Amino acid sequence: MRITMLGTGAAFPDPDRAQSGILVTLDNGRNYLFDCGAGITRNMVRANVSPADVAAVFLTHLHHDHICDFPLFVITGWMWDREDSPTVVGPRGTAHFCRCLFEGGAFKADFEARSHYQRRQTNLAAVRPKVFECEPGIAYQDEHVTIHCDWVEHIPRQISECFGIRFEAEGKSIAFSGDTAPCDAMVRLAQDADLLIHECTFPQSFIEHRRKSGVGIYAHTSPRELGDIAARANVRRLVPTHFGHFDCTHPLIKRVAAHHLPVEQMGPHLMDEVVRDIRQRYNGPLQLAADLFRIDL
Repeated sequence: MRITMLGTGAAFPDPDRAQSGILVTLDNGRNYLFDCGAGITRNMVRANVSPADVAAVFLTHLHHDHICDFPLFVITGWMWDREDSPTVVGPRGTAHFCRCLFEGGAFKADFEARSHYQRRQTNLAAVRPKVFECEPGIAYQDEHVTIHCDWVEHIPRQISECFGIRFEAEGKSIAFSGDTAPCDAMVRLAQDADLLIHECTFPQSFIEHRRKSGVGIYAHTSPRELGDIAARANVRRLVPTHFGHFDCTHPLIKRVAAHHLPVEQMGPHLMDEVVRDIRQRYNGPLQLAADLFRIDL
């Protein structure tokens, strides 16, 4: 099994990271995608995987940095001769999101232009996603994989449900948090997992700054809290991801972040602080995620 981190950033466009996206490739070549933020389709191609060859997509929640590349992913699969409907699993609202995109939706003109050609008429299923809105429990299963999910604590559930997942295949298990504050659900999903990929959006001081300022969501997991989750779950390997540009030195990013982050503290040195804080609670194998970083299980 191969895991490719297609995107390891958060909501801001980041010159060094695409937004959230993880590709799991089984030994038989079957692909599964978790989240589809900006830049994911391009990085998938860079990783030599066609969007037409992805069996199923799981959207952990409907924030833009987890879904905004989805139209490009689907349309590219259509143009690259995908024959079947893409399977999409996600929270309540996923069906509405998909209905608003293609035929009669935001990309209606693109759909009508391309479907004028006979070759594109033969595979219209490729732009008609097969959507399953999930509940806690088994969210998806085929002859190769089982995906369990549970609610995690990121934003109020009445606004948008947010899920963490556990992916099981080939005798291995991977847990992925999506976005969340620390919660027992992630400890359960990650219990004894071979790999935990977990959000680590901000250091604790940045989370506190957002909480006190009232600007932006602060329901994220700090490095120290992440170390505690990994230790309690007894995971065999930990990969923090979804870094919220706190390490960025780009002048534009720092300027636009000034209203919600302590920009005078931003910089690559904070990654060392992230590792130190995780290590206070977790002493297993640890690697910070980067775009196109590959993990073999």
